[in-house]
Amino acid sequence: MTQASARHILVDSEATCQDLKNRIESGEDFAKLAQEYSSCPSGKSGGELGTFGRGQMVPEFDKVVFSAPVNEVQGPVKTQFGYHLLEVTRRDD
Repeated sequence: MTQASARHILVDSEATCQDLKNRIESGEDFAKLAQEYSSCPSGKSGGELGTFGRGQMVPEFDKVVFSAPVNEVQGPVKTQFGYHLLEVTRRDD
């Protein structure tokens, strides 16, 4: 089964999510922004979600994690929890 590792930042608005993406693209540190802004408990760990397989995350999240390029920030991705920035850090294809 394909496995992936990813990190994310979860916020409640698309505008905030896009602003954070712009800041990351301008050179700010993903992990530091996750610690400061993410409403997910994983924010304390820089947004790290560990390793997981297909179907273990919500469908919108899964779709991005198992198709997006590795080490490239994706988003905003809307789920039932809010808006995410996602970065796949490893994937076994």
